[in-house]
Amino acid sequence: MKTRPIPPGFHSLTPHLELRGAARAIDFYKTAFGAREIFRNVGPDGRLIMHAQLQIGDSMLLLHDEFAEAGGESPHTLEGSPVTLHLYVEDVDAVFARAVAAGAKVEMPVADMFWGDRYGQITDPFGHRWSIGTKIEELTPAQMRERAAKFFQQH
Repeated sequence: MKTRPIPPGFHSLTPHLELRGAARAIDFYKTAFGAREIFRNVGPDGRLIMHAQLQIGDSMLLLHDEFAEAGGESPHTLEGSPVTLHLYVEDVDAVFARAVAAGAKVEMPVADMFWGDRYGQITDPFGHRWSIGTKIEELTPAQMRERAAKFFQQH
C-alpha cells in the first residue's frame, strides 16, 4: 500500500493544540462541537495524553497535554493565546449555545456580521479562543468593503 503524503481525512492545514487537561478537553470538544475521537495515545504515566486526533465536521484537530519540560506550554501557562480557531457550522446559534452550556466563556455574542456570516466568539475552558460562524449571505469583496466602512463609521 502506497503511503499518502497527506493522510486520509486531513486537509493541508490542521490545528494542533497544546493544553492543560487534554482528556477533559476531548470531552468538551465532543459535547460542544460534536467532535469524534479518532485516536488517543497516553504517556508512560497512563494519565497525560501525548497525542490525540479528533474529527470536527470534515476537519481534523490534533491535541495533547502540555509538556513544559519539552518546551510546550498551554494557554493557561502562557496566560492567553494570540490564536483564534475558526469553525464553520450549519447552525451557529445551536453550536454556540452548546459550547457555552459545556463551559465556554462568551467573548462576542452571536450576531449578523458585515462580511455575510452569523458569527460569535468563545474561549474554551482550556484557554483557546474559537470563532464560530454560519455563512448567511454571499457578498463580493466590494460589498464587504462598503459594509465594513459603514460598520466602522458607526462604531
